[in-house]
Amino acid sequence: MDDQAKSLKYLVSVEKLADEILSDRREIVLLDKRRNQNREALRDLTKTNQKQCWVTVGSVLVKHNIEATKALLEADQKQLNIDINKLRSNLKVKVNDLRDLEMQPPVPGLMLVPMSNKETEAFSRAGLIKY
Repeated sequence: MDDQAKSLKYLVSVEKLADEILSDRREIVLLDKRRNQNREALRDLTKTNQKQCWVTVGSVLVKHNIEATKALLEADQKQLNIDINKLRSNLKVKVNDLRDLEMQPPVPGLMLVPMSNKETEAFSRAGLIKY
């Protein structure tokens, strides 16, 4: 009985973590789609020479100033970028946790982070890379 309980507990934890990973991936896709729609809207607003535009707020259409609308969309873009980056970084940790539960080695290169500008400049000054 004890082995069955341990096995069941193990399977439940693996399935729960896998479900969280899939849920996060779906949310990233949805947020990315929204980010692309915002980007398209910002691009259209920069092309127009009108003073006001129609904006949907929930299920309501509102006539709004172009500059204020651009500011709202840019703020939304920043927040979407933050949310997507958080989900992506948490997703890497969850994938490694799942692989630990499945007794597999971590995904090679999953936790790599690009070099910052300071690091790149230091390497170029040292002559290690051509920048």
